[in-house]
Amino acid sequence: MARRRGRAGTEVARLLLRGVIGGTMIAHGVRHGRTLDGTARWFGSIGFRQPELQARASAAVEIGAGAALVAGAGTPLAAAAVVGTMAVATRSVHASNGFFITAEGYEYVLNLAAASVALAGLGPGRFSVDRAIGADRTLRGPAAAGVAAGLGLASAAAQLATFWRKPVPAKS
Repeated sequence: MARRRGRAGTEVARLLLRGVIGGTMIAHGVRHGRTLDGTARWFGSIGFRQPELQARASAAVEIGAGAALVAGAGTPLAAAAVVGTMAVATRSVHASNGFFITAEGYEYVLNLAAASVALAGLGPGRFSVDRAIGADRTLRGPAAAGVAAGLGLASAAAQLATFWRKPVPAKS
């Protein structure tokens, strides 16, 4: 009986993580998508080349990764997309502001990234697309967490190296 309650608790935790992380990413992507011009201007102001491309890609990746997490589809890859997005945000905006979100620090993005890696390691659970198609058996546990973290960080490094330069402060 206790074992069954433990499994049920784990399933609830997986659903909660998928819903909160995925829902947050969808909301963030929709916000970017609804204000593409403003988002592009903002990307330009923080040092991104091709800011219109960055705005569109940001909206698409955030909505796509979020929806995949909510559905439990391609969970390690969707988690990697969240990690990559949050790593880019950390480097380009938040790291220089310290830890706390109240000062635009990296607290929030670190928590989303870490929760995504944890979710990849836990797996999407019983009520997921991955389980329905058997994909949850191919990459799981620490290997899935490692893929989410490693692929996410590598993709962030590639995006930053290709598109971002730290802005030069304006001369006063």
